[in-house]
Amino acid sequence: MGFLFDLPLIVSGPLVIGGLVVVGILGLNWFRKHRLPKLKFGEGDGDFLAAVLASIMVFYGLATALIAVHVFEIHQRVKEITKQEATSLAVLYRDVSGYPEPLRTELRAHLRAYTHQIIESAWPLLKRGKLPVEGVMYMDRFQAALLSFEPVTEGQKVLANNTIAAYNQMTEARRLRVDSVDRELPGVMWLVIIMGAVISLTSAYYFPVHDAHVHRVQVGLLAAFIGIVIFMVMALDRPFHGDLGVQPHAYEIIYKQLMER
Repeated sequence: MGFLFDLPLIVSGPLVIGGLVVVGILGLNWFRKHRLPKLKFGEGDGDFLAAVLASIMVFYGLATALIAVHVFEIHQRVKEITKQEATSLAVLYRDVSGYPEPLRTELRAHLRAYTHQIIESAWPLLKRGKLPVEGVMYMDRFQAALLSFEPVTEGQKVLANNTIAAYNQMTEARRLRVDSVDRELPGVMWLVIIMGAVISLTSAYYFPVHDAHVHRVQVGLLAAFIGIVIFMVMALDRPFHGDLGVQPHAYEIIYKQLMER
């Protein structure tokens, strides 16, 4: 299933939804031919089957809704983390602009190089689910230069304290961003989603619908709706992955509007 995450949404969406519809209808055709004729239905059995299917769909809908909300919240949280890091970078860049030369130029150059590598080097790795490590080198150089400054006046002491505080906020946000690279649904949750879909579709086979075409249409619609839900969860599951993955727009804005001037 992992290969589906590497496909564009315009491909993976129809593949997931259409595949589930095809599997659902093929399973229904086999069931109507080989199993349904052997079953005996009494008066009122249809109501019982409808109640059972409704109960299954309620529990399955509740489970998938909670999972979908969880995935969406993680996706939004990671987006906020990237915005927080970008904002901290902007604040840090402005703070070091108050340092004396030649340290000011050196610190700004380190931040500019760090931001550039996030956009050009780190983000492609994040999209592939790999951990970027190059940024540590840039931050080590920046930290060494930053801590080499010894403030003399009260103004310099205040500036140094503010700069170090901004640096700590930025490194914390960076750590959270890097830690988010491997955030994805546990296998047991995917098992619940997939097995729930199988149970829901199989339960719909047991209705003694006389018109096979009507039966296929209803099962196909049910399979399509379940496929849409699965596709939505899959599209948002990995925060940096795919067409809906978090993008480095916040860093690009800061780099172009602040650091390239």
